[in-house]
Amino acid sequence: MDKRILLIGGGKSFMVTSIAKELTSEGFDVIQSSYNVTEIEHIENKPNVYLIYVDDVDDMMEFFVYIRDKFVENDLSISIIGSHDEIEKVYNATTKDKIAAAFERPVNVKELAREMHKVVEKEEERLQKKRILVVDDDGTMLRTIKSWLSDKYQVFMVNSGMSAITFLARNQVDLILLDYEMPVTTGPKVLEMLRSEPSTSEIPVMFLTVKSDKESVMQVLSLKPEKYLLKTMPPADLVANIDEFFERQKIKSLI
Repeated sequence: MDKRILLIGGGKSFMVTSIAKELTSEGFDVIQSSYNVTEIEHIENKPNVYLIYVDDVDDMMEFFVYIRDKFVENDLSISIIGSHDEIEKVYNATTKDKIAAAFERPVNVKELAREMHKVVEKEEERLQKKRILVVDDDGTMLRTIKSWLSDKYQVFMVNSGMSAITFLARNQVDLILLDYEMPVTTGPKVLEMLRSEPSTSEIPVMFLTVKSDKESVMQVLSLKPEKYLLKTMPPADLVANIDEFFERQKIKSLI
C-alpha cells in the first residue's frame, strides 16, 4: 500500500509539525509543502493523497482554485483540517463531495492518523479501478459523465484534444471516451494522432457524441474505435457498454 501523504501547510506551524511527526510515527511517508502552487508543482512523483491544514481560507482562495482545477485533470484524495467556518468555505470553493475527510480544529493528532489510514486504504481501493479519460469541450458534459462513471472507474477529464495528448504523455489510461466535434482539434483528428504514436496507438477509444449521421460514423471506422456511442443514450446504457468492454478485455486476457 502506498502510504505517502502530501501535507500542505505552514512549515513553521507547531500544529503542522506535530501532525507530520505523528503521521510519520504511524508509518506514513510525509512530504511537506507550503501553499505555494509553484512549489507543489515541482514536487516529483507527488502522492495522490493530500492533507491540507487551512490557516486562513480567505487568503488561500487562489490555492483552492488550483486544487479545484487539479480535480478536473486528476482524481485526487483531498482531506482538510480547519475550523468549522473554514471547512464550509473550502466546501464552497471545491464542492463538498470532493473532500475525502474533514477534521475540525482543535484536532487530536492520534485520531487524525487513524482516520488517514482509512483515507489511504480507500484511495488504494479506488486506484485499483480501471482508468478512463473523458475528452469533451463541454464542461457540463464532462462533469455529468464523471458522475455516471465514478462509482466504478477512475475518471479523468480534459476539455480539448490537445489537452488529451498532453495528459496521455504523462499518464496511462485503460479507455478514452472521445467527443467528435471539438474546436481546433476534432475527435477524429485526436484519434488519428493517437494511432500514429506507438505509446498511444493501442489505447482503446470510444466516441461519445451527438453526431449520428452515417457520414460521420464512416469517417472514423478506419481508425478502429471500439464503439460509437451517442450522448443521448441513458446513463445506464453508457455504463453497461463500458462494463461490457472491460469484461471482454478481461476474458481476452485469460485466453
